Amino acid sequence: MAGHSKWSNIKHRKGKADAARGKVFTKIGKEIAMAVREGGSDPAHNSRLRDVIAKARANNMSNDNIDRSIKKASGELGDVVYEEITYEGYAAGGIAVLLEVVTDNRNRTASDVRHIFDKNGGSLGQSGSVGYLFNYQGLILIEKSDNIIEDELMISALEAGAEDVEISDEGYEIITAPGDFSAVRDALESDGYNFASAERAYVPQMQNDINDEETMEKLTKLLEMLDDNDDVVSVYHNANLPDDE
Repeated sequence: MAGHSKWSNIKHRKGKADAARGKVFTKIGKEIAMAVREGGSDPAHNSRLRDVIAKARANNMSNDNIDRSIKKASGELGDVVYEEITYEGYAAGGIAVLLEVVTDNRNRTASDVRHIFDKNGGSLGQSGSVGYLFNYQGLILIEKSDNIIEDELMISALEAGAEDVEISDEGYEIITAPGDFSAVRDALESDGYNFASAERAYVPQMQNDINDEETMEKLTKLLEMLDDNDDVVSVYHNANLPDDE
């Protein structure tokens, strides 16, 4: 999920990955399938596949599992056709929610997503209903370390094509245009930097506070159910959640 502090979201994802690693691997396998369909099975010539492989390794997915997912997507181990869909809607309290989905059954997924929204006091909207509230960008997070010299990191990131580098108490946030993300990530990786997270993401332009317990409970349940759905690979929202949520 993405909505509040970028760093608290990373902690949330890591905890969820540890608790339900099988589901995480299933979602990443679908992303690999879409990347292979778009640009082929050779990561040297497919930047999107390189991005997903980096994400897989950050989630401790083994090389064997990665290779198997690539072969499956290439048709060597069966032929499953996936498609990407973006869903938009509102949660309780008017919170904007945007989903990235990879599915082999559009009708099933649409029914499941609509049911989750309806069950938790939300509503599924039309395309474009909330997308304008988010900026699509590359986001690389690097935790602070005594080994990192801030000026050198900023120079490396900006020379590689980053738009900005923001410094917080927990680390460094490198922001890129979506099309420059892979080049910036590859350059920083070559320079020896380790990432807490590296992905293209929908970042809310503004965040909304939630002031009542009932709305918080409905939103939390909705986000949990969406995260648990195998077809939903990413969930973004514009709620300003406390860190313990």
